[in-house]
Amino acid sequence: MSGKMTPEEVLNSVTEGINAGDLDSLMTLYEPLTCFASQPGQLTKSQDGIHKCLGNFINMKGKLGLRVKRVFRANELALVTTEWSFSGTESDGKQVHMWKIWQFADHYMKS
Repeated sequence: MSGKMTPEEVLNSVTEGINAGDLDSLMTLYEPLTCFASQPGQLTKSQDGIHKCLGNFINMKGKLGLRVKRVFRANELALVTTEWSFSGTESDGKQVHMWKIWQFADHYMKS
């Protein structure tokens, strides 16, 4: 992770990175031992896997909307609930529309 960021700041950076198509800036947000929920019930446990998952979103040249609904903090751990939506286009021209309410735990650095 680059510097001290709150969970809200990290998620804002993710949204900005995906919408700008900036995979390099997105990858700075993930520590080497990070797990990434690529699909419900599936974890990606490598930098290469995270790079591929985020790259798939960027390749759809879509728009990610994300709203933090709730953050529970305990020391340097946060449980975050978000509501997000994504609309883009797959390589075959098919329109993609996704939305989800998502909850995850994240280690963060206090400001």
